[in-house]
Amino acid sequence: MISPVRMANHSSVPAAPRAMRAALNLLTAGSSTSGWGFEYALIKSSGSAAGQHANQQPLRRGDRLDRPPSPFGTTWHADRPTGMEETVVDLLEGMATTRAIRRYTDEPVTDEQLQQIIFAATRAPSGSNRQAFRFVVLRDSDVARQAKELIAAEAATFWDAKRRSDGYDSGSGADDDSPKARMARAMQSYVDGFADVPVLILPCLIRYRAPNATEGASIYPACQNLLLAARAIGLGGVLTGWHGSVESELKALLGIPDDVFMAAAITIGHPVGGHGPVRRRPIAELVYEDRWDESPAWAVDPPGTRFTSAGPPKPPRQT
Repeated sequence: MISPVRMANHSSVPAAPRAMRAALNLLTAGSSTSGWGFEYALIKSSGSAAGQHANQQPLRRGDRLDRPPSPFGTTWHADRPTGMEETVVDLLEGMATTRAIRRYTDEPVTDEQLQQIIFAATRAPSGSNRQAFRFVVLRDSDVARQAKELIAAEAATFWDAKRRSDGYDSGSGADDDSPKARMARAMQSYVDGFADVPVLILPCLIRYRAPNATEGASIYPACQNLLLAARAIGLGGVLTGWHGSVESELKALLGIPDDVFMAAAITIGHPVGGHGPVRRRPIAELVYEDRWDESPAWAVDPPGTRFTSAGPPKPPRQT
């Protein structure tokens, strides 16, 4: 059993697995030594039956823990082991570079990697801390294949209609090098290979009250944690809603109760390509202060930020 301890000397204590450190550092790290930006590494804690190392001193009543003991059997420590820098992803960097990854290699996702990203997902907040989220993980079993094929068929129907209605093959889409054409190719490849994705995760919410517009607040933060953790350990993924039209079939196939809210279908795998800075609209278009449609002077993107023209047009300002 691991008890809360303060590390006094860790020179002989082995470092935690690199991927684990990277995953959890992404979710808890920054770049300074105080407040939200404090960077943590994981140091393995060994000790006696009482959970105490010879060089560790138990915390007394009133002492403050910067971080609680890790459920991985490790303790948080402020010093970073040598070599950790090459795998750590800063929290803000991770948020700004976690792309929607739709193409995957054939390399399997391991049990350890699944454990790491699901652990991160379950650290997310939920209403009253009920933790009513559940995750159905589908890899290569017969039932997993059936579930993937159900969603793949719906994905193909959805994308075919969207490709036509949004004119992906006309206008700038006729130029093979345009962002529109590249997006169309990526989506078509994703849809065509959906049944073969390495991992499909169905995040669900056990409802404890009547369906309402805010219930997603207890499941979608967990989905984002999952995707950020995948980014941290070298995986990638994307959240889709293509399960919607076949939800009843999926529930029957997987034994999911009728009153459970199936929030999304997330695919995960080793990326073909990689993560990198995402492009969004300028933040001045997206944030207001005090009054609707009045952007604050501080709403300025960092130097070097690149933008996208995607998104709905800005509505005319009301007078």
